[in-house]
Amino acid sequence: MEVRHGGDWAGFQARYGRAPLDFSANISPLGLPEGVRRAAAAALEEADRYPDPRCRVLRAKLGERHRLSPEHILCGNGAADLIFRLALAKRPRRALVTAPTFGEYERALETVGAAVEGFALSPAEDFRVTESLLEDIRPGLDLLILCEPNNPTGQVTDRALLLEILERCARTGTLLAVDECFNDFLPDPEGHSLVGEIPDHKNLLIFRAFTKCYAMAGLRLGYALCADAALLGEMARQGQAWPVSCVAQRAGLAALEEGDLEKLRTLLEKERPRLRRGLEELGCRVVPGQANYLLFQSPVPRLEELLGERGIAVRPCGDFAGLDGSWYRVCVRTGADNGKLLKAMREVM
Repeated sequence: MEVRHGGDWAGFQARYGRAPLDFSANISPLGLPEGVRRAAAAALEEADRYPDPRCRVLRAKLGERHRLSPEHILCGNGAADLIFRLALAKRPRRALVTAPTFGEYERALETVGAAVEGFALSPAEDFRVTESLLEDIRPGLDLLILCEPNNPTGQVTDRALLLEILERCARTGTLLAVDECFNDFLPDPEGHSLVGEIPDHKNLLIFRAFTKCYAMAGLRLGYALCADAALLGEMARQGQAWPVSCVAQRAGLAALEEGDLEKLRTLLEKERPRLRRGLEELGCRVVPGQANYLLFQSPVPRLEELLGERGIAVRPCGDFAGLDGSWYRVCVRTGADNGKLLKAMREVM
């Protein structure tokens, strides 16, 4: 079985005989909040019964957070689960994705036989989405998926352009699906998010997840926001009846009580530039992303293997459309961990 994503600690351990210092998965370096840990443990007391299939309490809390009705929220087994549910519910004939971007979009669309078009992001423009994307939004395009910030580049689209894209999609009958799973890592997450546009745009769907900011990758909890309740209802029917465990639901509720993420953002604002400078000093080309990870091009071949021998896991990006085997992605971790990566990189270089 091929593992296409980062975070394959088990495969690393099987290959190198030890657990990695993992830079391959874009998870908060602060780890699982203690309140979330306690809530997840306490939820085991109700593990002898089925979880609420509609996630009623969690959806109500999410509705308060985002100022939306619970009927406009659907919870799932991580954002990836909801991406596949959208493909199965919408069954688009034609869809457009950027390249490079998160590979699960295209894989989900391929399962329903959609004709998937790729909009190539230019390396000369540091893989930014530009106004030229508007030319590809034409009648007959059923679905456009954007990742904001984009994975693996970390780039964000100018908000004015995002709003123009949304309006163009409305005029052409195109559903715009925006993956905001990394939005909370941005310095001004609310200023970039399109959640506030949902009540006025039934052609907008947004993916969110607890995975990254709250380090809940192993609990699998994501949600979709959309004013089209019928579409969410169809997405709910396109999967198992109990997609979110009782443990994940309780953990999600606890995460929503954690307050703001300023400590995490402060860490990233300090460490991301430091890590970027360190990589550039080693001769790497680094894309100036704004999320909790950096995409870079290495002048040294076999970097994944060479770092793996030193106990460090990175994400090779040769399987992303538009990138080759010289590109890698690393998450931004603590200062001590980032120093270990740069030290190992110096040895390799």
